[in-house]
Amino acid sequence: MKQHSQTLVATRHARTMDDVYRYQRYIYDLTRKYYLFGRDTLLDTLDIPDGARVLEIGCGTGRNLVLAARANPQALFYGFDISSQMLKTASAKAAKAGVDGRIFTVAGDAEKFDARRAFQVGGFQRVLFSYSLSMVPDWQRAFLNALDQLSPDGRLHIVDFGEMERWPGFARALMLKWLAKFHVEPRAGMASIVETLAKRRGLTASARKLAGGYAVLIVVSKDPVPSVQKPPEKADNSDEINFIHAMIP
Repeated sequence: MKQHSQTLVATRHARTMDDVYRYQRYIYDLTRKYYLFGRDTLLDTLDIPDGARVLEIGCGTGRNLVLAARANPQALFYGFDISSQMLKTASAKAAKAGVDGRIFTVAGDAEKFDARRAFQVGGFQRVLFSYSLSMVPDWQRAFLNALDQLSPDGRLHIVDFGEMERWPGFARALMLKWLAKFHVEPRAGMASIVETLAKRRGLTASARKLAGGYAVLIVVSKDPVPSVQKPPEKADNSDEINFIHAMIP
């Protein structure tokens, strides 16, 4: 994995994230297998064209970048994260998978980082947030900044915590308390807010809820697309059943 030399100003939030993940990064993907439900569904709906540039904002351990790079050998992948500790794991993961020559990372703050300038490209055909907006203090600013990174034909994909509106009250309260320990705050009304902000840019947004509102998938593009739907071969609800079994003893 090629890491650019641009350095990140050591903001308070950056220091907090490094403290949180300094040791957690070693077990992050194993322990988040079910909590970060919907990541693979997001990857399945990216529909990455050959020659595309794909950017993940808040790429963490590089898990999504590596999987996408292995599945799309004709595309290039870029990522940035506010935690330099997480990027160390991302670099090692990409090298182990043998895709480090097509993955480029750098430290950056989602609220203001200019990935187009940092990576010296004209834009990205796909931009994604995977459970990262719920950790960004000003998530709406980060979303608008992400739109600035898109190429004219690009699409923005989001998967993140929903409002869990179909969960029992006690289960929802326990989950929110648990997430708060990791500085995670599900964003109320994310789908409708994203739709409003996208519309101001002349874009459309479509959303789909998963597992009783536990997670939400959102796609933003110039034209309406059915990308929030599961691919035909995954049209059943087996993923959600497995998730519920894993989360509830």
